[in-house]
Amino acid sequence: MMKSVLIYGVLFWVLGCYKAAGQEAIGLYDLHYTLETDLSTPKGRNFAWDDVHVVSALQGIVNRDAPQLYVFFVDRDQLDIDKYWLNKYRRKGQWLYRKETVTYNTIEDLVSAYAGYIKGVVLYDERVPSTSNVASAVAGAEDLLPIRYDLDSESLYSRLVLGGPRLKVKRRLINEDGSVMFTGSGVIPGTNRNSTGSIKNDPYIWYIENYMKTGKCNTEYAAYYLDQYWKQNPGATVRNHHTLSNHDFFISKRAFFFDLSPWGDEPATDEPTQKVGTDLATLKEMLLLAYQQNKGEKYCYIGGFPSWAFKYTKHAGGIHDDVPTEWEFLRLISAYNAFKDADAIAIGALANASFWQHFPLEERYSQPWVTHEELKQRGLLTEDGKVDVKGRNFLIFYVGDYDASSWVSQFTSLTWDDPNRGKVPMMWAISPVLQERVPHVLHNFRKTATKNDYFVASDNGAGYLSPGMLQEPRPISGLPSGLQSWAEHCKPYYEKWGLSITGFIVDGYAPGLNWEGMECYRSFSPNGIVPQKLSSWSMLFGNMPVLRADYDINDV
Repeated sequence: MMKSVLIYGVLFWVLGCYKAAGQEAIGLYDLHYTLETDLSTPKGRNFAWDDVHVVSALQGIVNRDAPQLYVFFVDRDQLDIDKYWLNKYRRKGQWLYRKETVTYNTIEDLVSAYAGYIKGVVLYDERVPSTSNVASAVAGAEDLLPIRYDLDSESLYSRLVLGGPRLKVKRRLINEDGSVMFTGSGVIPGTNRNSTGSIKNDPYIWYIENYMKTGKCNTEYAAYYLDQYWKQNPGATVRNHHTLSNHDFFISKRAFFFDLSPWGDEPATDEPTQKVGTDLATLKEMLLLAYQQNKGEKYCYIGGFPSWAFKYTKHAGGIHDDVPTEWEFLRLISAYNAFKDADAIAIGALANASFWQHFPLEERYSQPWVTHEELKQRGLLTEDGKVDVKGRNFLIFYVGDYDASSWVSQFTSLTWDDPNRGKVPMMWAISPVLQERVPHVLHNFRKTATKNDYFVASDNGAGYLSPGMLQEPRPISGLPSGLQSWAEHCKPYYEKWGLSITGFIVDGYAPGLNWEGMECYRSFSPNGIVPQKLSSWSMLFGNMPVLRADYDINDV
């Protein structure tokens, strides 16, 4: 015991020296070992899950107000993506140049070093998978570490709560005697609401009553990530797609978390005994509360994507395909003024967004619009200002659609860094709202772009939603029009990044844009939009060009 106290004291002294010298050190921790455990065993799966969950939550808390803790976790084609970005911005003249670092080798060391930021632990139950997501939400709201209850001597519960720093349990999603707290019957513990009849949904109702309705969470942010049901089939897609590393940003924002089916015509595939529509009812309740607390003015930023390889589709025994599930979720959230930053399988893992959110972007990234005179000089316009076709075919190389922070972070080294970039004019379709989680990536694009690289917004503006669901009358929610608030949300992002074209609008299962919808887009995307649902190939709406989207080139 005396030895442990001495070690912890030395760690605090070391960090204190860094602060005293005015050199806030960046803590470094390598999580790659969690990708090497034996997933065929319960212990290997728990090890892979628990460590990333706790470290990501710690990051979210520690990095909330300043960039202090960085991890190495995400790999792509044998490239360490997190090291790639850190090294890029540690070069001379860059943001992190000459910043001191300190490396931690164990979770005990890491937790002890940042103990001053942690107020305790929220315990969750591995027998009720949804409690892991609720634990992440509670962790953000109250600065707690989410830890799975497990009496095994090597578990984090034994090492951090029963031993080591002996963190105090402040919230429980499991009874003190280790029995199941949420049974799917009777009155939901800690509330006056009757059970939904679903062991999966009752923890979310508990959270709604104790955190959402009491204003303890930030309803401008939400996280749609896989719960610990992942452990039942961890090989369904790439190994890092439990997406626990994505939690850090949303914990830093005190967001609410969920993993619920958008379908109302079948039970959720991860709980086939539940009443049809139970997941959907809980999700709609969460989204409506977010809409009300955001006063219908601010849009809810949802990170994540339907985990179709694991749940809610034919892959998991359901009746729906992948894209329909994507579009149904899109239709649903759009009805409540929410959009998604689409961390989709199998490129959905993202680490360190809580760190990078502090990257110092410039006030504006201009993108000069081509003039009529320049087009005349190129022989593309006649003297009277008409397109000089002369038997020409015009091609646009649309590179996208980058509507996910995880995708632009992982793909930069493969596409943007290709030595052939710049030889042919390319239209890069990147959502400007990604500046929230990966501002450093968007900054890098603009600072290293060639004259042949130009930028438009990807689907469907500053965030991925179905704009037809913002138009009155609004199916599902029956809420007032969301078009004006969508325009007000998008305009600052378009102005900051010099955007005037929306390169793709995914209408999906939503209605196509009507007159009011077109007018909304004309207010911030005056140089064009490309929706899916259009009666003709092209048209002008006022002076805004409108071109209908068609098949992808690989589908022809």
